[in-house]
Amino acid sequence: PDRVNPAPLTLENLSALCELSLGLSSWKVYGATRWALRNNPSSGNLHPTEGYLVFPGIAQLPAGVYHYHVYRHALERRCSVDVLDTIEPDRFLVGLSSLHWREAWKYGERAYRYGQLDVGHAVAAVRYAAATLGWSVTLLEGWSDAQRATVLGLGHGADDAECESPDVMLQVRCMPDNEDAESPAVETGMLIQQLACGSWSGKPNRLSPANRVNWDVIDQIEAHCRKPATTPDADKPAGRPMVAECETDLDAVSVIRKRRSAQAFDRESILPLSYFYRMLDCLQPRQAVPPFDTLTWAPRVHAVLFVHRVDGLRPGLYALPRSENGETLLRDNLRQQFNWTRAPICPDWLPLYQLVSANSRNAARTVSCHQAIAADSAFSVSMIAEFDEAVKDAPWRYRQLVWEAGMIGQALSLEAEAADISGTGIGCFFDDTMHEILGIDSNVLQSIYHFTVGTALKDSRLVSLPPYGHLQTHASQDNDITHEPLSQ
Repeated sequence: PDRVNPAPLTLENLSALCELSLGLSSWKVYGATRWALRNNPSSGNLHPTEGYLVFPGIAQLPAGVYHYHVYRHALERRCSVDVLDTIEPDRFLVGLSSLHWREAWKYGERAYRYGQLDVGHAVAAVRYAAATLGWSVTLLEGWSDAQRATVLGLGHGADDAECESPDVMLQVRCMPDNEDAESPAVETGMLIQQLACGSWSGKPNRLSPANRVNWDVIDQIEAHCRKPATTPDADKPAGRPMVAECETDLDAVSVIRKRRSAQAFDRESILPLSYFYRMLDCLQPRQAVPPFDTLTWAPRVHAVLFVHRVDGLRPGLYALPRSENGETLLRDNLRQQFNWTRAPICPDWLPLYQLVSANSRNAARTVSCHQAIAADSAFSVSMIAEFDEAVKDAPWRYRQLVWEAGMIGQALSLEAEAADISGTGIGCFFDDTMHEILGIDSNVLQSIYHFTVGTALKDSRLVSLPPYGHLQTHASQDNDITHEPLSQ
């Protein structure tokens, strides 16, 4: 929403931020089986991402470090500190970490990429949630992983706890972003010193009695991608007209809460062209527009689309570069036979090009591990990253590429919900096959994530229940946070 005045930093609004970004969205019931869904999606609904707050303190919530307990919608205090004045009073930090074993038992070595995609979805979810309050969010890119781990207290706790890896530190400012806003800055060293004087308590509980799966390659990847302290990038997106108004009666909060990952599509519905163009336009970075204003670097992930059922567009393969440099790389490294014809009635600032006019359903299905959802939708997307140049001297940027792809997925997911359709991520795909289709014969570009959007088939056998109906002590169903010691 376009807020003239930002919401104040209160416990109620902090509660709303946590719920809309990381909290439960509903419970699903089928017979005797019940499972929870969240506002941030995850591969296999396994959720390796954990959330933390580093908070300077208000009357209702003392300064300290807190872990967000999703099931109870509660903040568990990890560190109490008398003074935390290195963070401005109108700001606080949100930290995200990953427990890779939660996905490794099912997905093996792919779990590392899947977990980082989940982090990207979660970053975008935090940004969208903050926007509903009129708040801005910036990724503190310069921090090292060691600094993140120290501030979040990941070294404090049980020796037998699952290995938890720091990923992201976000600064939330309880003011809207604008070009004249002061650059976000946190004196990391002083913050670490103040937290070292605090009182740490509690220990992480294990979600499983034993971790019997050990994928050494994930530990190797994590060590290779460990980030040192760096000088943050300072890219500002090119000026673009604002996106077209969304044709929905729902407010942003309602859209966020009703987001679901589609399991199957109807293979018939045709997506209006205006809806399609709006979805793609929302993937272009803009100043002070969520979610991509969170990032400080220029876009490095671009979209190649298999268009199946979009009114006014011929089926086929299309390209959407998200930067001028990206367009140059795509033109230079994709098949020279591609047409690169501007899509009809497309806004001037939206660089959508038709590469091939053809029925692309079989190709989309084959590339996506033969999954029908890639062919039965209105369109599916392959996210192509600028790879070699990004990672050759900084392997940790691999994680940033995957986060960016996850953020694109979250944007598509919410835009689909606003259009009264659905989307879902596709983590299993054949990148070699995708590269063969595109004519990519080097590591300059790399297929990194797939997504698909269409009209979902609903399963009437499933019953939906409120997300926090199991908590009898809450004053309200969705927006009451308590704080208590970390559970044993």
